[in-house]
Amino acid sequence: MNAPEMTMTKISAIPDDKAMLRAAVEVSRDISVARPEIYWPDMLVSAAVGYGALYGAIASVMTGGSAWAAAGFGLLSALALYRALLFIHELTHIHETALPGFRFTWNLLVGIPMLIPSFMYEGVHTLHHARTRYGTVEDPEYLPLALMKPWSLPVFLLLAILLPIGLLVRCAVLVPLGVIIPPLRKLVWERASSLSINPDFRRRPPEGSFKTMVFWQELGASVWALFLLWSAWAWDWRPLAVAVAVISLTAVLNQVRTLVAHLWANDGDAMTVTGQYLDSVNVPPPGVLGELWAPVGLRYHALHHLLASVPYHSYPEAHRRLMKQLGLESTYDRANYRGLFPLLGKLVSSTMVKR
Repeated sequence: MNAPEMTMTKISAIPDDKAMLRAAVEVSRDISVARPEIYWPDMLVSAAVGYGALYGAIASVMTGGSAWAAAGFGLLSALALYRALLFIHELTHIHETALPGFRFTWNLLVGIPMLIPSFMYEGVHTLHHARTRYGTVEDPEYLPLALMKPWSLPVFLLLAILLPIGLLVRCAVLVPLGVIIPPLRKLVWERASSLSINPDFRRRPPEGSFKTMVFWQELGASVWALFLLWSAWAWDWRPLAVAVAVISLTAVLNQVRTLVAHLWANDGDAMTVTGQYLDSVNVPPPGVLGELWAPVGLRYHALHHLLASVPYHSYPEAHRRLMKQLGLESTYDRANYRGLFPLLGKLVSSTMVKR
């Protein structure tokens, strides 16, 4: 059953393939533990390469060096920081005791410097995986893009280009003002404090220990954002401009990945787990570029919707086991696609169908 057929037969009506669901649980039992010897080096090296290349891009601009050198450093920085940033996805799923110190270190090195601390995803992304929320108006990370107009896709990408400017305004202006203007604080929390794409999503107030974590992360991000703006005014605007350009490219990469993470074919009804799986996408090897545009396990996004708590480094093995056990033409195989561009073409074609 391909994507058009699913749309025609209403994807929310697809029954669960219980054999596939059982197999997914069985094959992942011995590979479901997060391995710190993989997480820590991967995240730290990605961040180090990203910031090192960012320094190279800034130095090239500041010293009047080659534009090609600046562009090359900028591209390398965007790719490395993109990988480092996507560990925020892992933080939403791994148990809080699984990797001691990882959340704090990630926020210190990646989340706060990039003005995207982990609270912007934690407590939000799990709603996307909720059995009764996925693909509905209550899903913060779902829009029926395949059923929308063609102009919605370039607008979707344009918003990503503007993301770093929006984050600077949020952290340096809106959050501090919210301290003295409670209605503004409420508005910023509900509408501009989560990595969501559903414009109707309203975030609920934080509670308990999570509220304390939000306070410290907000404080760190606001202080850093104010320092960045001060440095551009008092010293030189070019380093901040280069960083904004790099983060914009990182955001565009993530937005492109988001466009092909799902088929976006649901019209708002609740779905079975199998329906969610078939509305999601795997781009397994042999293609190698998938690891660049969908790193940290996200090239197996459909599999992730079957096994959300499995660590990213285990997805390749889980995929191999499921393909061996279930085979070609199985329900599992129907969510496997060849690459980025065929998926983008499928999405664009879907938006052009008259409804």
